[in-house]
Amino acid sequence: MMRFHSLPQAVWKAICLLLLLGGGEMSGAAAEQVQFVDVTEEAGIDFVYVSGGIGEKYMPEGMGSGAAFGDFDGDGSLDLYIINGAPLPGFEGEATPQNVLYRNRGDGTFLDITKRSGVGDERYGMGAATGDYDNDGDLDLYVTNVGANVLYRNEEEGRFADITGIVGVGDSGWSTQAAFVDYDNDGDLDLYVANYLVFDVAGHIECRQGDVRVYCSPTAYVGQSGVLYRNEGNDLFVDVTEQAGLVSDAGRQLGAIFGDYDRDGDQDLFVANDKTPNFLFENSGDGTFHENGLMAGVAFNEEGEPESAMGADWGDYDNDGHLDIIVATYQWVANTLYHNDGDGFFTDVTFRAQLGATSLPYLGMTAAFLDYDNDGFLDVFAANGHIDDNVEEFDPSTSFGQKNQLFRNKGDGSFVEVTDKSGPGLREVKVSHGAAFGDYDNDGDVDIFVSDGDNQPSQLLRNDGGNRNHYLVVQLAGTRSNRDGIGARMELTVGDLIMTREVRSSYGYLCANDLRVIFGLGQRTRVDRLEVRWPSGIVQTFEDLGIDRLLVIEETE
Repeated sequence: MMRFHSLPQAVWKAICLLLLLGGGEMSGAAAEQVQFVDVTEEAGIDFVYVSGGIGEKYMPEGMGSGAAFGDFDGDGSLDLYIINGAPLPGFEGEATPQNVLYRNRGDGTFLDITKRSGVGDERYGMGAATGDYDNDGDLDLYVTNVGANVLYRNEEEGRFADITGIVGVGDSGWSTQAAFVDYDNDGDLDLYVANYLVFDVAGHIECRQGDVRVYCSPTAYVGQSGVLYRNEGNDLFVDVTEQAGLVSDAGRQLGAIFGDYDRDGDQDLFVANDKTPNFLFENSGDGTFHENGLMAGVAFNEEGEPESAMGADWGDYDNDGHLDIIVATYQWVANTLYHNDGDGFFTDVTFRAQLGATSLPYLGMTAAFLDYDNDGFLDVFAANGHIDDNVEEFDPSTSFGQKNQLFRNKGDGSFVEVTDKSGPGLREVKVSHGAAFGDYDNDGDVDIFVSDGDNQPSQLLRNDGGNRNHYLVVQLAGTRSNRDGIGARMELTVGDLIMTREVRSSYGYLCANDLRVIFGLGQRTRVDRLEVRWPSGIVQTFEDLGIDRLLVIEETE
């Protein structure tokens, strides 16, 4: 079953056709007309992150936090949930920091409904994951913390209930990225929670670089294993980490992303580890995983070094049908692009793809794929910002605040940085950490919310001009599969272009994104074919589809 919904169109779209390459993707010059504009204030978002630090260099202070785009009230517009920090010993503030939920009014503005919704968690927050874990048709919310995590079940009329103790998912470590995923393809969403390291204030270690006090390397602390919770239904989750083969405290887990990299119909797990080798847990299809990062070529970069990996993302950037990986890394180490060679192995193509030299001077916290100009090729966004506010005392060549970066996919396997040409919102120098992606204004292109640290306001960056190219927005509704269609693989053919995308919400660093998938079509005016492969194994095919609209597909027999 499918339904079409019209989306607002820019009046000037037809005028701009003369500036575009006929029948192909947006030209480089036209792509640079896409502008990201900071509309945070006019949208009514006044959130300020509180790190809770007083200069003691407690490890959580510099890590920042994430956010989640999600349609929590089911009105067709993306709402926004933002994670906050909390006071650390010695911190004094006027009010207790808490997480905030903004409801999208549908007119470009948001309303703070935190108190009414009941999701204003006051613990030291890290990330958020979204998914309809109980398949009741609304989006639930999981929050990771330094300490006990929280699962909020979405109730009626925009209210949530904290049911963590009931369902048994309140992991009490230092949790970072979490992801809802149907790893066993049984029709309901399970939950993976990445954990960083063992930290408490009493065990705080003081570290220095020369005479300058700095945050310690994560390897100064003992690592923690991530946790896999299997959904048993009836509001019950069971910890199956050990039997699934996922127990390991060898990493320092920050990013955790699921995707079917080997195209065998189940979801595999890539874990971005800080200062330790990355993990690639291959799903065996029988409820277990085996770690294959070294053999697959993603444990280390091409220099054979473990990365200071932060956020990561899957995406088929070269449209060859295989999911590749982008990883954000520490300053003076290039963000890494791993090309999926389709034979079980990956190749580090960072410098070949022209992403290396330009990312070296920046400390990347988020690296993620998005098609910001709707040309059919996935671009790359990096959220940057240093961890140490006194970094210039021991490294005068850099700064605490840094600009974020946008790299346009040239369609030939390489990228070009277009940050300075892509709007005033990308020219601001801040300390950015998480970045969530979604079409909050329903105009057919991807907008960005950047969660900034260092007690700074965050940024809502509106995409002005991405919809000058055509698009098709697809939203899935599972019946035998999980309600959100998470894990479904879609292949869209339009003329000479074939795009592969998977449905998921957890991306980048500590964030959750729009569950709808936006296919950029360039100036192509009809979709020839769309194939949807559901986690249940059901395949649905649609032909000769219209464009510039939302297509809702319900899973059928």
